Amino acid sequence: MKLLIIGATGMAGSAMVTTALSRGHQVTALGRSEEKLAKLTPATNLTTLAKDAFSLTKTDLSAFDVVIDAMATPPAKAYLHVDLATKLVAELRETTQPRLVFILGAGSLTTGDDHHLFVHDIEKSPEAAAFIAIPQNQLSELQFLQTVSNVNWVGVSPAADFHAGPAVPAIQGDNTLLANAQGVSATNSGTMAVTVLDEIEQPQHQNVRFTVANQ
Repeated sequence: MKLLIIGATGMAGSAMVTTALSRGHQVTALGRSEEKLAKLTPATNLTTLAKDAFSLTKTDLSAFDVVIDAMATPPAKAYLHVDLATKLVAELRETTQPRLVFILGAGSLTTGDDHHLFVHDIEKSPEAAAFIAIPQNQLSELQFLQTVSNVNWVGVSPAADFHAGPAVPAIQGDNTLLANAQGVSATNSGTMAVTVLDEIEQPQHQNVRFTVANQ
């Protein structure tokens, strides 16, 4: 398939580029920095595109089978998560292609006996002030997507600790924060990439968010 990966030089995006290429897909890697894009492993089925994702048009997007939004932002501009989701949805209203895949945060998952949002636990951390805008805005992003029924989208959230690492066996859920048998709530970037590519190749979810964690 023809895939557009937004945020292709970030932790999640670069793992998806590598995984998608290994499976034979035609990948267009979009990022803001030509220098960072040049560091992606060259491949015959890889095209790099230094472009602002907000300048993408419906014609641009319609050239692809799937568009993956793996954009990362600094905390001061965390609102861009919501803005880009609304931009992509607005361009593709009343269409079924491309399919939109959104890499969301863990903060919008529920946890505990009372099923409270995990973002409220994060907010209690003394260090949270420096980055809390990101999970808060990713929660708003999901809440917006949950109002959308006339665009083909899916969202994927990692576990509490989302970090770079290879793909490992995984567990999946719906809206509850996952942990493995040892009580560790973590998702490697490679695990996320494999999960997303599996969902792209054999869709199991439509217009919903699901979550994945290392087993």
